[in-house]
Parts: sequence; C-alpha cells; structure tokens
Amino acid sequence: MSNTTRMPKSFTIEPEINKYVTATKGEHSASERVNQMLRQAMLAEQYERLETEAQAFYAAVGEKERTETRAFQTAAMRTFERD
Repeated sequence: MSNTTRMPKSFTIEPEINKYVTATKGEHSASERVNQMLRQAMLAEQYERLETEAQAFYAAVGEKERTETRAFQTAAMRTFERD
C-alpha cells in the first residue's frame, strides 16, 4: 500500500458493505481495503468518462471527414508501397 500521509475521516457505511470489506480485507486493515476499493471505483469512473468522451468525439465525425481520412490513408499506403 501507499506510504502517503492519510487524512483521518469518518464516514458511515451500510452493514452489507462493512461485511464485504471484512470478508475481503485479508491481512490488511479495513481502512486499507476501503481505500483500495475506492481507488478502483475512481479508475472505473474515469474510464467511463473517457469512453463517453471518445464516443462523443467519434460520433461527431461526418461522412465528409471519413471520406477525407480514407483518401489520406490510401495515399499514405501508396507512399509506403513505393518506398
């Protein structure tokens, strides 16, 4: 686990979550397990946001841009074939 300075906080959790943390913490403390789970949740949310942004970005590409991209790729392949 990380050796960074930690901030003591007090949060309330549901009994079901507490049971899961206790059952899955292994040799580590419950606090370490909760931090690990929160880090994983943060990464999952970041990936979801990135996926949404990527979908919006690529959805904005129109047929004209696709045609131009294909033409560029074809020209590039011809250049590679010559070299």
